[in-house]
Amino acid sequence: MADQSAGARALALGTADRPPAWLRTTEGERRWWVALALGVVIALQFTLPDRFVVHPAYVTPTVEAALLVVLTVMHPDRLSQRTQELRIASQVLLAIIALTNAASVVLLVRTITSGHGIAAVTLLVGGGEIWLTNVIVFGLWYWEYDRGGPAERAHGTEDVPDLLFPQLTDEHLARDWEPIFLDYLYVSFTNSTAFSPTDTMPLSRWSKVLFALQAAVSFVTVALIAARAVNILPGS
Repeated sequence: MADQSAGARALALGTADRPPAWLRTTEGERRWWVALALGVVIALQFTLPDRFVVHPAYVTPTVEAALLVVLTVMHPDRLSQRTQELRIASQVLLAIIALTNAASVVLLVRTITSGHGIAAVTLLVGGGEIWLTNVIVFGLWYWEYDRGGPAERAHGTEDVPDLLFPQLTDEHLARDWEPIFLDYLYVSFTNSTAFSPTDTMPLSRWSKVLFALQAAVSFVTVALIAARAVNILPGS
């Protein structure tokens, strides 16, 4: 007998008339959690110490803020119907943020390894902001691409997840549970602190690449800050 498809196995967690929530058509999640996260990232970039910023410092976060306003105005409520233009604009915004933060990581590493003097507060504040931005950016990437993105998830069109949340495999929890942005942010946070997956497993190759890249960036950032801070903190 042929193996069941992923969709059939998933449907087995529900009933014939009521499949799991993540495979049903739903209203779609609201934008405001995502908009808030993007607003935090943009604010962090505005306040990042000058040593870790590509100048002129105000240009990139200003462009990001403008894109965020456009996306919010064009799709202010639930993310269930997204045009190709909106999806491209969203991905462009994430790419700009990711590249800007990558440049900040490079500047942080160069500052620490060059041996130039740096105040402990500047290092800890700047490094912490870069690390937090990294967490939010990768959470947004996972949210944007898992099962085709938020609109596709709202319609339940993809029955094979890229990220396997434990709730998806539980017979009772799967009935009324589907991932929202906060779940992806949590996955990103745990990957940045543990440097590996914790309760949610990456299944697709692209998600494994992103998990590995995020863990590597987080490890380098935390390790270098810790090593440098030992030498510059008062009393060390």
